[in-house]
Amino acid sequence: MQDRGPKTTPADAQLNALLGRGSEFDGKLSFEGTVRIDGTFTGEITTSDTLIVGEGAKVSADITCGSIVVHGEITGNIKAAESVELHRPAKVKGDVTTPSLMVEKGVTFDGSSKMETSSAASNLVKIGRHEQAAEA
Repeated sequence: MQDRGPKTTPADAQLNALLGRGSEFDGKLSFEGTVRIDGTFTGEITTSDTLIVGEGAKVSADITCGSIVVHGEITGNIKAAESVELHRPAKVKGDVTTPSLMVEKGVTFDGSSKMETSSAASNLVKIGRHEQAAEA
């Protein structure tokens, strides 16, 4: 059986960008699609799509995203419109706000979590009784 190189996941196959191991970036990152960080990032991250923080990555940033999958370290607050997945050996120090949170056994999480949708107000439906004025 031949070794065909590094294994890729379906998410990796559709990456728009990759900050690889040994890379360092300081600043603001905004993107569309899926981005994976395996290096060191400091600053601010904003997207409505998916961020993957790989094992060995060190991210120090406030993150606003659609969904995030974490295997590495994050210091900063995370606000995800769809979901947050924390997989072993992830370490997160900061607050998490999301409608869907998954924390695997063995993850270190130091912060608070708030389960809410970012567009809760727009999902409200008013139900009331509509009365017509009596016709004379």
